Amino acid sequence: MMKIFFFFFFMIPLCFKKNMFWVVQMCMFMMFFFFMNFMIDIMNYCGLSYMFGYDMISFGLIMLSIWICSLMMMASEKLYKFNFYINFFMFNILVLLLLLLLTFSTMNLFMFYLFFEGSLIPTLLLIVGWGYQPERIQAGLYLLFYTLFVSLPLLMGIFFIFNEMNCLMLYFLKFFDLNFYILYFSMILAFLVKMPMYFTHLWLPKAHVEAPVSGSMILAGIMLKLGGYGLLRVLIFMQKVSLKLNFLWVIISLVGSVYISLKCLCQVDMKSLIAYSSVAHMGLVIGGVMTMNYWGYMGSYVLMIGHGLCSSGMFCLANINYERLNSRSLILSKGMMNFMPSMSLWWFLLLSSSMAAPPSMNLVGEISLINSLVGWSWLTMLMLMLITFFSAGYSLYLYSYTQHGKYNFSLYSFYVGLSREFLLLLLHWLPLNMMILKIDYFMIWF
Repeated sequence: MMKIFFFFFFMIPLCFKKNMFWVVQMCMFMMFFFFMNFMIDIMNYCGLSYMFGYDMISFGLIMLSIWICSLMMMASEKLYKFNFYINFFMFNILVLLLLLLLTFSTMNLFMFYLFFEGSLIPTLLLIVGWGYQPERIQAGLYLLFYTLFVSLPLLMGIFFIFNEMNCLMLYFLKFFDLNFYILYFSMILAFLVKMPMYFTHLWLPKAHVEAPVSGSMILAGIMLKLGGYGLLRVLIFMQKVSLKLNFLWVIISLVGSVYISLKCLCQVDMKSLIAYSSVAHMGLVIGGVMTMNYWGYMGSYVLMIGHGLCSSGMFCLANINYERLNSRSLILSKGMMNFMPSMSLWWFLLLSSSMAAPPSMNLVGEISLINSLVGWSWLTMLMLMLITFFSAGYSLYLYSYTQHGKYNFSLYSFYVGLSREFLLLLLHWLPLNMMILKIDYFMIWF
């Protein structure tokens, strides 16, 4: 693992040289392909050095992190064009990527906590530094305080575990079963807010709407996955108490997902709609993890990776529209098919993946989550039916509203999609739909 960290660490001086924007991005892509070809032992941790290593869960999420961070650079070309604090922007992305890699690959619970909270700071800087409206300060504070409010109990919980077990290594903790109620709540809540679960989701739409495209991509692509990753790691060593109390989170998540799906149909802001749809998807993921069965674990992992690519791509599309119209309003961006017919295809492809149409990874994820939840209790079937129906509903609503209808006559100057934008969307869509060919890696290793 050290070679990867050092590679990114020594890329930092490149950020402060002139005309290095695309060089940094190409280096990230290169590192992605290096990492992709590393040997991975499906059953155990591998690539061990100091307290770092990766297993199958970390491997997928580290790859997703490097990929999304590379695409963030590609999407933020406008900053490069206007030279808007571009060196600090690159530095910020590299630091964020480094923190994410450390979070996913550390095997020590306390170090995981440290990097988990540390990744908040570059995200906050992205929102406050490169966001659009003055409300971005408030959005940043929401993000900060929602997350920090529940992270103190998590820290206390980690100290308690160390006091009891004299060990914080994730690999060894899975042989214990800690049956403490308060510990359970203190460990779980931080991840549920990060996911975010319904009731604690208010920071997410705010942060998304105020963030620049790169901020939205990293929030949707990776930040929500930190919570899911934490749950997958922590629930393993609290199984007795989880089996007693997990029904709470399943109920809140599923009912919340239905509410949020209905809320999506009321949105007039493109980014806001995509942000709320993320909350609905993550509700399914929480439900799947909390059933504590094989299908739920695997399905949540697959859906997390699928959603990371899909949601990030949709934010890119919203930004492409925003750069043309200077508005994210659905009402003002009608009839886009007249101006950018080829972009309509990408809207269709990414929105169909979002509503879990084949052959996307979202389909496999949702099928296995439905399998796990219905196996857990047949009563969840009602909620799942509503969630999948409304998911298709708001995807269609977003597509038909932006692409069809009479276009806005105040548009007097316009330019069609650039090759950079088409490449950006292709690089979101291709892995999302091609990885289904290798879905056995995601599903059969546990």
